Amino acid sequence: MNQTSNGLLFLVAGFLALTLSLPAYGSGMKEFETFRRHGVSPKIAVDAAVKPQTAGPQTDIKPEMTPAPKTGPEKIQFKRSFGILMHPTSLPGRYGIGDLGETAYKFVDYLKSCKASLWQTLPIGPTGFGDSPYACFSAFAGNPLLISPDKLVDDGVLAAADLKYVPNFPDGKVDFGLVINYKRSLFNKAFANFQKMTGTILYADYEKFRAENDVLWLEDYAMFMALKEKNNGAVWSDWDIALVKREKNAIAKVKAELADKIEFFKFLQFEFFKQWKDLKKYANDNGILIIGDIPIFVAYDGADAWVHPEIFCLDANGKPTVVAGVPPDFFSKTGQYWGNPLYNWSALRSSGFAWWIARFKNSLGLYDIIRIDHFRGFEAYWEIPAAEKTAVNGKWVKAPGRELFAAIKKALGTLPIISEDLGVITPEVESLRDEFGFYGMKILQFGFSGNEGDSAKYLPHTFGTSHAVVYTGTHDNETTCGWYKNLPDKTRKFIREYSGSDGRHISRDLTRLAIASVCDIAIVPIQDVFGVDNSCRMNTPGTFGKNWGYRFKMKELKPEYAKMLRQMCELYGR
Repeated sequence: MNQTSNGLLFLVAGFLALTLSLPAYGSGMKEFETFRRHGVSPKIAVDAAVKPQTAGPQTDIKPEMTPAPKTGPEKIQFKRSFGILMHPTSLPGRYGIGDLGETAYKFVDYLKSCKASLWQTLPIGPTGFGDSPYACFSAFAGNPLLISPDKLVDDGVLAAADLKYVPNFPDGKVDFGLVINYKRSLFNKAFANFQKMTGTILYADYEKFRAENDVLWLEDYAMFMALKEKNNGAVWSDWDIALVKREKNAIAKVKAELADKIEFFKFLQFEFFKQWKDLKKYANDNGILIIGDIPIFVAYDGADAWVHPEIFCLDANGKPTVVAGVPPDFFSKTGQYWGNPLYNWSALRSSGFAWWIARFKNSLGLYDIIRIDHFRGFEAYWEIPAAEKTAVNGKWVKAPGRELFAAIKKALGTLPIISEDLGVITPEVESLRDEFGFYGMKILQFGFSGNEGDSAKYLPHTFGTSHAVVYTGTHDNETTCGWYKNLPDKTRKFIREYSGSDGRHISRDLTRLAIASVCDIAIVPIQDVFGVDNSCRMNTPGTFGKNWGYRFKMKELKPEYAKMLRQMCELYGR
């Protein structure tokens, strides 16, 4: 029997469990069994479960948020606030990569000293080949590399002596291969010790976590990771065909043969979510909200496509028929061929968009505010035949964004969403954003590009609304210092005149422009707080192998930077 034939029904049932309480990251085996036993269709199941709610994010408003006046689209209005963009992998520490341990808490303290009330991260899912947080093995799981070894000692699954030896990790950069090998050895030891802790509070917490998450995503994700390891990292569509198609007998055999390995990957997720929850609580208790990131597309080589092939454009053997990308433009004559599988929107619609609702629900347990990457893809997306080598022969295809966000709003209420509305933005994309009251983005670097259209959108004096988030730059941009250095003299002169500066501290000048702007939220990448060059750039789109590794040193969190930012926030009412 092919298990994917019931995939949407099972997904809906798992979603029903997830919607019962926030932030449970999934729950309710009882409800799952009820809907499976009675064979309720996905449409009926969603109609029965997804009712308009008065409780939820729109009523659980943090001090930094207030409801907007009821004179237009229902939306959340943020108070004037300031935040810093910094992915946790960039934190300093002993273990080769930033993690959820002591330095993360110190960073929260630093944010507070800056008068910042927002910490924006990139996606925190488990990364694969290329180490990109935008290409994860799961849309629901967390990245085990962020697990703090010191916190594992606190849990009693490692001894302090286990951490005496630490490899000679490079300074200021993540060597992902070295980190993966080192942390895997620690995780193996931690899991072996954990298996002897039955009857403890920690083990009881693990069993509760497993019960709340197995149905929706945890069991399948852990099985995917165990199988991927068994198959030496091969893409899932190259596994044995019985596993590709998730035939019942093959899945049962895997559960028996790889039971210990499956539990290992569940244990890592338990530790990740435990540590993340504690850190988020500390941040919230100190007045800091977390802005998380949802990529519109998922990685092809991930648990989501393997478990739910019916909601993606795949052939009978699990291979993509069409993939995502962006069309040719000024920067690339051949466009960008991303390779992510595109959604089968017809199948998603028939389930009442259950997978997407579950994804947002899960994200609301992780973050306080959600940034949606490549938002324009919810209005129309660039569809490329999978057999193509470039994006040239793609075409625009309309997406059911209005139906999707209406379903999400019906299930979860009005959400605190920032839409990444950059790139080829049409009036239709702006209409979709505004209809649901989502925030847009303003990038100051774009305003000085010399392009008249960009100047009319991204220079602060042109901002026609406060309902936006302004950035000096993003993780995909050059650092402001590196960007300024590479500009023509004429443009640099204009920037100095516009900002009223001499250009010696250009990242500080753009930071001031952002904080002084009318936008409700101003975000500055940590690199621009430090005023560093492009050697500290996080990502260069269209390149591979040298991205995502940036790390800073604790000594760079200087009190004088905090004082400067605090003064700016006070001066400009943030």
